[in-house]
Amino acid sequence: MTGAHDATAARRRGAIDRFLDVVERVGNALPDPTTLFALLALAIVVISGVAAQFDLSVAHPTTGQMIHPVSLLSIDGLHRILTQLVTNFTNFAPLGTVLVAMIGIGVAEVSGLIGAIMRMIVLRSPRALLTPVVVFCGVLSNAASEVGYVLLVPLAALIFKAAGRHPVLGLTAAFAGVSGGYSANLVLGTIDPLLAGLSQEAARIIDPTYVVSPAANYYFMAVSTFLITGLGWWVTERLVAPRLAAMESIEARTGSDAGTDDIVKPLSAAERRGLLFATVAFVILTALLLWGLLPEDGFLREPGTGSVLHSPFLKGIVALIFFYGVGLGVAYGVGAGTVKSDRDVIKGMSQQMSTLGGYMVLVFFAAQFVAFFNWTNLGLILAVEGAQFLKSAGLHQVPLMLSFILLAATINLAMGSASAKWALMAPVFVPMFMLLGYPPELTQTAYRVGDSVTNIISPMMSYFALIIAFVQRYLAKAGLGTLVSLMLPYSVTFLIGWSLLFVAWILLGWPVGPGAPTSLPVAGTAG
Repeated sequence: MTGAHDATAARRRGAIDRFLDVVERVGNALPDPTTLFALLALAIVVISGVAAQFDLSVAHPTTGQMIHPVSLLSIDGLHRILTQLVTNFTNFAPLGTVLVAMIGIGVAEVSGLIGAIMRMIVLRSPRALLTPVVVFCGVLSNAASEVGYVLLVPLAALIFKAAGRHPVLGLTAAFAGVSGGYSANLVLGTIDPLLAGLSQEAARIIDPTYVVSPAANYYFMAVSTFLITGLGWWVTERLVAPRLAAMESIEARTGSDAGTDDIVKPLSAAERRGLLFATVAFVILTALLLWGLLPEDGFLREPGTGSVLHSPFLKGIVALIFFYGVGLGVAYGVGAGTVKSDRDVIKGMSQQMSTLGGYMVLVFFAAQFVAFFNWTNLGLILAVEGAQFLKSAGLHQVPLMLSFILLAATINLAMGSASAKWALMAPVFVPMFMLLGYPPELTQTAYRVGDSVTNIISPMMSYFALIIAFVQRYLAKAGLGTLVSLMLPYSVTFLIGWSLLFVAWILLGWPVGPGAPTSLPVAGTAG
C-alpha cells in the first residue's frame, strides 16, 4: 500500500516537474527584461513605419477625430529620438518616485529597524496564532521585500522548529505572505508609486491630464491583507501541514541552521531602546500628519476646498514614505547604536541606491519604449481597436477583469519582474479599458492580483532559488517540484479567494483607493 502511494506521489511530482521544466525553458528563452525593452523600442520604430505606410488609421471613439500612425522611420522621427532620448528617461514618471521612496526605506532597512520589527512580532506571538502572524508579517514585509525573503522566511522556519512543528511549514507560510500576498499591505511600499507611474503614463495616451496616485489601490490592498492572512492560515493548517507530516524531515547537512540562529534570539537591550526611539518618532510624525489633515483648514488639505482626495497629502505620499523611513530609521539607529553620525545615514541611503543600478538601466529602455509607443499613436490605435473588439465580444466588466487577472497570472510564470510586465502591459490594456469605461486604478488592481498569486510557483521569481535552498535545509531531496507542490495550494486558493473579493468590490462599486472609482463615464475619457 505504501509503495503504491509512493509511486502515485512520484508520478504527481514528475508531472509537476515536467510542467515546470517547460515553464522554465520558456522563461529562460526570453531575453533579460532590459534587452527585451530595447528590442521592443526598436520594433516600435519599424512597426510605426509599416503602419504609417499602410495608413492604419482609426476614429477616436469620443471625438470622431481620425488617429493616424506616426512613423519614426523618417528624418523627423530620427530627430525626435535623438533630441528627446535623455528627457524620455529623466521625465519618466516612475523613476523619481521610486528613487525617493527607496532612499527613505533604505535608511529604515540598513539601520535594522525593519528586521527588528519583524523579529519582535513573530517572537512575541502566542503559539496558537503563530501561523497567521507569520503570514501577516510576510504581507507587511512587502514594503521592503528583501527583508521578507532574506529574514522572515528562514526566521519562520526556525520559530516553527522551536515550537515543535515542521520548519518547512513555517517557511511556506512566510513565503506565501511575502510573495503570494505581494499586492496586499497596510502600508504603501516602493512598488506602489512605480506601478502608479506606469499606469499614469499609459492613461495619458487617452487623457493627457490623468493622474494616478501611488495610493490608488490602498483600500483594496488593506482589506486584502486580512484576506490573504486568513487564506494563508487555512491553507497552511488544512492542506500543507498534512502533506508535510508525511514527508521525512532531515537536515541536509550538519549545522545547516548555523549563521541564522542569531535571528531567533530575543531582542537585545539596544534593539529594544531603538524600537522605543522609533516609536517616539512615529508618534511625533503622525501627530504632525494629523495636525495637517484633521482640521478643515489643515495645511495638508487642498487649499481653497479643504479636500483630502486632491490634497498635497495624497499627491505627496511618496515624500511621506521618505520622511517616515528616514525619521524612524534614524531614531531607531540612534537608540540601537547602529547610527552614530550623519555618515551612517548617508551610507544607508547610498547602499539602497546602489542596489538600483539594474533598475535604472531597465527604466532607461522602458522609458524609450513607452515614449515611442505614445509618439507613434500605436498605443491609442491598438486601444481603440481592442476596445471595439471587446465590445463586439460582449464581455462585461466582471468576466473581462477576471480574464485579465488570469492573463497576468499566466504571464507571471514566464516573466518575474512586476514592474517590467506592467511596463509592457499597461500601454495596451490601460487605455483599452479606459475606452470601455474602466479606470486605470481598477485595471492596475486586477493586474496586481494576477501578478501576485503565481509568484510562489514561478521559477522566474528572483528569490525562488533562495527559497529552494532554505527548504533543502530540512528536506534534503527537495527540488523545484517539491517547492511548487507545497506552494500550489496557496496559489490556487489566493487566486480564487482574491478574485472573489475583487468581483465583490466591483459589484458593490467601492473605490479601490482614494479617489479611484470602479468605473468611468465612457464619453468623458477623451483628453
